[in-house]
Amino acid sequence: MLRILPYLILLAPTVLVAQRPVPSSTAVTGQLSYDGRATLGDFTGTTDSLSGHLIGADDLSRVSGFVQARAATLKTGNGKRDRDQYKSLEVDSFPYIRYELDSVSVDAPGRDSTTVTLRGHFVLHGVRRAADLPARLVLTPISAHLTAATPVDLRHYQVEGLSKLLGVLKMNPEIVVRIDVRFGLE
Repeated sequence: MLRILPYLILLAPTVLVAQRPVPSSTAVTGQLSYDGRATLGDFTGTTDSLSGHLIGADDLSRVSGFVQARAATLKTGNGKRDRDQYKSLEVDSFPYIRYELDSVSVDAPGRDSTTVTLRGHFVLHGVRRAADLPARLVLTPISAHLTAATPVDLRHYQVEGLSKLLGVLKMNPEIVVRIDVRFGLE
């Protein structure tokens, strides 16, 4: 018994975090951004118009929900590039960029935050694809703060128009999407 005690002590935080009830909550603040690379340099597109909802559960692993942002609110600081991205994303036909959360797995609990994997789907440009996101979660009795970053290949979402002037100007289809959202009790 004494030999397994240290392992039980190490596993205890994982069990406590995973089995802790998580209440339903609504996004109160958030940001969706992406880092892109193009012929004329790297850039970031950002929006603060993030909304979302977590459906609570008896333990963290069964929490579900979504976060989403209006694609037409992404700004890069360059009006021409913004208009090009709206055209490529076809924002009138596909107004939202969305992540649908199906479940959560605890990877590494910590004192202040927990490393988790979000299991779910990205919905981008009308295409829904499975996507597991490594994330950091700070969970309190009244809020949840979640940050995640993951590579996304726009070709998998049938996003076109990433090349201009007969290919002289190009955007790399591989971007990094970042989500930073704080949920509060309803």
